[in-house]
Amino acid sequence: MATATGAQGRADDTGSAPGAMLLHRSGTGGPPVVFLAGGGMFGLYYWTVHNLVAQFTTSVFYDRLGTGWSEGVDLPRSGTQVTDDLRELLRTAAVPGPYVLAGHSLGGLYARLYAKRFPSEVVGLVLLDPTHEDIVGYLPEAKAQLLRNSSTNDLFAPEQLDAMRAAYRATFGRALAGWPAEIREPLLDQGFRRERYRQSLREPMNLPRLFGEVRDAGPDPDVPLIFVSAMGIDRFTEELVPPEARASLAESTQAKHRLYTDLAAALPRAEVRRLDDAGHSGLAWLRPDAVVQAIRDVSSR
Repeated sequence: MATATGAQGRADDTGSAPGAMLLHRSGTGGPPVVFLAGGGMFGLYYWTVHNLVAQFTTSVFYDRLGTGWSEGVDLPRSGTQVTDDLRELLRTAAVPGPYVLAGHSLGGLYARLYAKRFPSEVVGLVLLDPTHEDIVGYLPEAKAQLLRNSSTNDLFAPEQLDAMRAAYRATFGRALAGWPAEIREPLLDQGFRRERYRQSLREPMNLPRLFGEVRDAGPDPDVPLIFVSAMGIDRFTEELVPPEARASLAESTQAKHRLYTDLAAALPRAEVRRLDDAGHSGLAWLRPDAVVQAIRDVSSR
């Protein structure tokens, strides 16, 4: 997969044997933009926006350990491990900071933790429908309880896992039908191999611990920040969410937007940009223009 070859770094905050990580860099100039994928997703899912950003600055995507083409490790991992891995990888790959971090979903939580831990290395944040430690207080109680009870136990029997893999692979394939086959097919093959797919489901299963890490890391740094809030239920989501669950999904989406609005009001250089024509998972594919504009605006500030 030629478009995803790049520097390999080695990082682990435990002192044990570290792992090789995939990183791909395009473009020149600064500040470099680093994409942090959503939970269980790979850097290559951000291929379209990565190429657009590379037209005006350095753009980087990578795979966290245990995901994508990076070395396999037990998941989930702590936020400290994940952010230390990224810091060491960027150093090994000679990508000079400070950075604009563009984090999607779980990647948004990691981006904020990185910025809190290493504030001198971050000049801006673009958070694409991010996970946030305060979301539990905004969600309906049933959804909030699910987050509080996140565990590292396997959620699905093998036959359920195989049915999910088939359904998701077909849906992702349709969503990415316009991509070059040499990009799309290796991405789908790697993402929906049984063991790698099982690992992807495990990555966000320690959210209560991650929320605690982010809270304990202190305040968010005073940098330009844009929340991109995906309010739609796109065709991608419609294929995967049964009709009886859509009312609950819409309620959670509204709760998330209220959270982003409250957060932006409390931060000196933050704003929320609402997208009504894209949903959570497909945000970067359906509205790459909005993602790239947010990155441009944060970078210019």
